[in-house]
Amino acid sequence: MQHTWLEPFLEMLGRKRDGAAHPHVGWARSDAVPAPHTLMDLNPFEVSGSGGPNAPALQDSPHSRKSVDASVRDMVTRHDALHLLLVRMVDHVLVRDLYGEEVTVGIESLLVEGLWAAVPGLSGQPASAHHLLPLESGEFLVFWPEPATRPQRLADAAFTMKLKLQHHLKDSVLRWTGREVNIGVGCATYRRRPDGEPRQDFFQAVREARTMARKEMDLSDLRLARDFKAVLQDNAIRTLYQPIVRFPTGRIMAWEALSRGPVDTPFHSPMMLFDIAEELGMLFALERICRERAIASAGTLAPDQKLFLNIHPRTLTDPGFTPGSTLEAVRAMGLAPENIVFEITERHSIRDFGVFYKTLSHYRGQGFKVAIDDAGTGYSGLATIAELKPDFIKIDMSLIRNINRDPVRRALMETLVSFAEKIGSRVIAEGIETREEAATLMAIGAHYGQGYYLGRPDYPKPETHVDIGELRPAAQLPSVGGLACSMPVGELAEPAHTVPATTLAGEVRKLFETSDPLTSIAVVDERSKPLGLIMDYHLNRQLSAQYGVALYFKRPVSAVMDTKPLVVEETTPVEDAARRAMSRNRLQAYDDILVTRGGALTGTVSVQRLLHKLAQVQVELAKGTNPLTGLPGNVALEKELETRLAGGQPFSLLYADLDNFKSYNDTYGFKNGDRIILLLAKVLSWAVQRHGAKGDYVAHIGGDDFVCITSPRHAERVCRAATRCFGRLVRGCYCGDDQVRGWITARGRDGMERRFPFVSVSLAVLDCHERSNLHEIGERAAHVKHLAKAIPGNAYVLECGVCQMRALH
Repeated sequence: MQHTWLEPFLEMLGRKRDGAAHPHVGWARSDAVPAPHTLMDLNPFEVSGSGGPNAPALQDSPHSRKSVDASVRDMVTRHDALHLLLVRMVDHVLVRDLYGEEVTVGIESLLVEGLWAAVPGLSGQPASAHHLLPLESGEFLVFWPEPATRPQRLADAAFTMKLKLQHHLKDSVLRWTGREVNIGVGCATYRRRPDGEPRQDFFQAVREARTMARKEMDLSDLRLARDFKAVLQDNAIRTLYQPIVRFPTGRIMAWEALSRGPVDTPFHSPMMLFDIAEELGMLFALERICRERAIASAGTLAPDQKLFLNIHPRTLTDPGFTPGSTLEAVRAMGLAPENIVFEITERHSIRDFGVFYKTLSHYRGQGFKVAIDDAGTGYSGLATIAELKPDFIKIDMSLIRNINRDPVRRALMETLVSFAEKIGSRVIAEGIETREEAATLMAIGAHYGQGYYLGRPDYPKPETHVDIGELRPAAQLPSVGGLACSMPVGELAEPAHTVPATTLAGEVRKLFETSDPLTSIAVVDERSKPLGLIMDYHLNRQLSAQYGVALYFKRPVSAVMDTKPLVVEETTPVEDAARRAMSRNRLQAYDDILVTRGGALTGTVSVQRLLHKLAQVQVELAKGTNPLTGLPGNVALEKELETRLAGGQPFSLLYADLDNFKSYNDTYGFKNGDRIILLLAKVLSWAVQRHGAKGDYVAHIGGDDFVCITSPRHAERVCRAATRCFGRLVRGCYCGDDQVRGWITARGRDGMERRFPFVSVSLAVLDCHERSNLHEIGERAAHVKHLAKAIPGNAYVLECGVCQMRALH
């Protein structure tokens, strides 16, 4: 049944009452301020007329106040009972005065959106059964007929609504105002009495809901509160572990412990679990249980792996969060503080920064690491990160989503990676859900990644390894400004001179004096696990200080060694090792690097040797890279072909050339001509990546000539995709008039002016095998390309045998 009395209000809200989706677009008002004189203060049963200067502009509506009057009377008398939820923005007037009408309306829009999304799940009724009315400024009333069975007590529903709305609004309101949002929710039930007056009873219920919304909710009587306390008493928290993967090796660097409440309860959602705990003042107790459960269930960790524990900023200053109990739990599982990372959610405020910073420094002194979570979404921003200097910076998924297609997000991520390296931090990209996002982040230089694409949360810890070869963009090398060296650092390692931790400092001094040119000595345990490093110049500095010889000469070397040297696995790429080495503090920047295999020391690498090899490789790579596209050039292509021919496996070579390119270049200029060449480079790389196989190759051998290498069974699919895609996209390189005509006027090579079709690509495909040679391949490619160029438009020609040809558009 249609209730006409709702329509004016629903029109003001820009929503349709029926259906599950209610696309809110704002509501119309007679002035810029929501009306204070509405349903609450002007009783529709008794009022006729405009309702005052701030009333909604109902006079222009086809529905009169009298029809509203009649419909309200019908609504409240036709139903035995109606449940009411009244939702209000706390400090609505203050927000409007401080931040303006536009921000206030935006918050109200999100509030109504959150209401429509949450109410069906709380009431157990379909979306069409609910009715929504704006009341005073920032207040909204939602009501619905009481169901035959109640899925949740109304007071619990009101409290759950409060949490859901605050969570729904939090990020946007923080971004707009720099403060957290506070929502008041009240509830009441209208029941029709045989001898009662429906209008009075209904408005009495509305007044009760408003009174409840304007004061602090009494949580002691909530069933949710009792159920939550039972969860804590029973330790009914389970832990899932999500891997954090190292770029570019694909190995697991750490696991983040994620806590969940019992299944089939509201507490299964981590948002509800922790928001309820904070509202009840039991956040510290919940985090203590989650922390202990996460450590106890983690199992074994490799020496270089870590466990991330989510910590509220205020938890660190909780008297119950004692270093002794945390250390005891960590050591009981055979872990060290260095294995534990406190992950602090940056979107929570740090109210007393001085106390927080001192407390954090205390735990860091014991060896615990620190990560800032959700960087880029809170209101402290880079200033807080710079102040804390965390070991890890976790970038929120809102900046990661579609980064492969968004140049602004990519540029921002590049800046954050550079910023992190300058302050000695490492970046973890969160929320990676696609292969393309992972590949882009790896190309940018992000240190670590986390997300469903790399591994979902699970228990026990999910062992995973990402094939980084599949993440590398097919047929592409980094641009000349960002060349990379993926050579493992283990290939540069030299034998290390080692001593046990009990060796006296004086004996180590003699070793340096008698073993020229020895510059470093590693301190190891009985299993060859590195314990520390002694550099010659650091030892000299300590012994040459006043009383240095007296203090240290006859003490164990553990008193003078660096207990936190840079240790890397032998598979670590040279570039990554160099980056980590140069991000150390100034006194340690040129200390040797310890190289391990499975945690055992295998050798050392000097920073000088590391940087020399890196520069050498980059120069070699730059020689073979085309400066426009960043793709391999002639030198690199020849090496690739020689390698493949020597390997004996057959492959297909695709020779690509542009048609009508000179006429376009002459008409639109060299800059736009470069755009066409870059477009072809991207199209070929995409086609090879999408339809080719792992290890396929794209080279730019000069001008508008490109070569692709793929397997014979993928060649035709790559050609078909490339020609179709290029033909569709190249139209965008022409102006509107030329696009309509489908041709341009230009001078040909003979100097005569005539019409030229759009630029197209011709592809010549030939099969190669171990009996082929470079000279023969070149001649065959030129011949087949000539045949392809004779076909108008985007085309490719497949060579079958030596002479038989087949042309396809």
